[in-house]
Amino acid sequence: MHMCNFCCTFAADMKNIAFIINPVSGSKETQNAKKKLPKLIMQTLDREQWLPNISFTEYAGHATELSRQYARMGFDAVVAVGGDGTVNEVACGLKHTQTALGILPMGSGNGFARHLNIPVKPVKAIEMLNHSEPIRVDYGMANGRLFVSTCGTGFDALVADHFAGSTRRGFMTYLQNILHDAFSYTPQTYHLVGDGLDVTHKAFLITFANSNQWGYEALIAPRASVQDGKMDIMLMSSHAILGSASLALRLFAGSIDDSHFMDTIRAREVTLEREEATPFHIDGDPVEMDKDIHIRIVPDGLKVLVEKRF
Repeated sequence: MHMCNFCCTFAADMKNIAFIINPVSGSKETQNAKKKLPKLIMQTLDREQWLPNISFTEYAGHATELSRQYARMGFDAVVAVGGDGTVNEVACGLKHTQTALGILPMGSGNGFARHLNIPVKPVKAIEMLNHSEPIRVDYGMANGRLFVSTCGTGFDALVADHFAGSTRRGFMTYLQNILHDAFSYTPQTYHLVGDGLDVTHKAFLITFANSNQWGYEALIAPRASVQDGKMDIMLMSSHAILGSASLALRLFAGSIDDSHFMDTIRAREVTLEREEATPFHIDGDPVEMDKDIHIRIVPDGLKVLVEKRF
C-alpha cells in the first residue's frame, strides 16, 4: 500500500482515518492545491480525535483497492479526496463495511458532496470532519456497476463522454459541451420495465438519481433522497430543446421536476431497454454498457460522514 504514514498506531480512545487523494482530478488549479493538502490536513484535523494516514492514487481503480485495505484494517473512516469518480471508487471499497466514507470534494462537479451539504472548500470540509457523524445511505447498481449519485443515458451521457475527453475541466468547459451538442442531438426511444412499470418514452435523456444532482448544483432530481430506498427516474421530453432556456433556469433553481418537459418516476429496481448501446454514464464518468441495463437501489449499503446534527 502506497501511503504517507503520519500515524498508523491504533489507540483505544482515538479513531483512525485515511485520506485517499486523487492527484489528477479537477482543474489544474485544483491539482496544484492538492500538493499542499497533506500539510493542510495535519494542521486542520482534530489530532485528539483522529489518527490520520494519507495515500495518493496511482492508477484507475487504486482508490478502491486502498479503501478495501483500510476497511480490512478496521479504520473508522476513509476520505475520498477528488471528484465524484474518486468518491465512487472509494465507495466501491467501503460498501457493506463498518468503515465510513468521508469526502473532501476537489473534483469538477462534486455532486454527491453537494447533495450531502459537505463544504467544497478544503479547509471547511476538513473542519467538518472534526464534528461529523456517520449515517447510512443508499447506493445504486447499474449492470453491476456502483453509483452513488446518478447514472443515465441520452444527452447527459453524451456530454459526460465529451467532457471526459476535454483537456480543460470546470463548469465553463461543461457548459460549452452542453451548448455544442444540444441542437444536434437526436433523442432515442427507451423502454422501462420492472417494479410495476412498463413505460415506453422517447426522451432527450433519462437520469437515474440516488442523489439530487449531477454536480455544479445542477439539480436534475430535486426531491431525490439517499435514504428512501428508491431512485428518482427523470425523463426529459424529446421536445426539451424547445424549452431549453426555462429548463436551464429550473435546473439550477431546483424546480426542473415541475416542468411539463419532465416526468418523474420513483422505483427500487428497473430494466432500461434501449434501441442501441448509446453512451451511458456512472456518476458523470462515461462507461460502456450493454443495450439493456438493470438498475437498482441498495438500501443502507454505505456509511457516510456528514455534519453532526445537534
